[in-house]
Amino acid sequence: MSVKYLHSMIRVSDPDAATDFFKLIGLEEVRRFDVEAGRFTLIFMAAPGQAGLAEVELTYNWPPEDGGAPESYSGGRNFGHLAYRVDDIYETCQRLMDAGVTINRPPRDGHMAFVLSPDGISVELLQDGNLPPQEPWASMPNVGEW
Repeated sequence: MSVKYLHSMIRVSDPDAATDFFKLIGLEEVRRFDVEAGRFTLIFMAAPGQAGLAEVELTYNWPPEDGGAPESYSGGRNFGHLAYRVDDIYETCQRLMDAGVTINRPPRDGHMAFVLSPDGISVELLQDGNLPPQEPWASMPNVGEW
């Protein structure tokens, strides 16, 4: 039996905010489909060189044609978290903070951090190897949930 991981899907309410967020982590958009008949957009993101291997699918359901409120999503329709290995967790977290992203679980140990996407999806960042603890990260408290 042969199995190949394809992608994880998360629903997003603002495709621009979601793609901007994942680009800050270092992913790139590898393809996009607007499906008029189903009134949704699929955006596939991957780490450089990982297209077709390990992707995240961002699904944006278009607002109703009748002018009704767009669908909103909470923790009940998504899952635990996405995880990405990064070259420098401190630099990645700083780039995210500079863009206004809250670091929910700072990389106090030089190895792991958690942040939330614009749609409240928990994203785990894991250092490739370990870095020594470093301020201000080592002293930062946890914020919110992840």
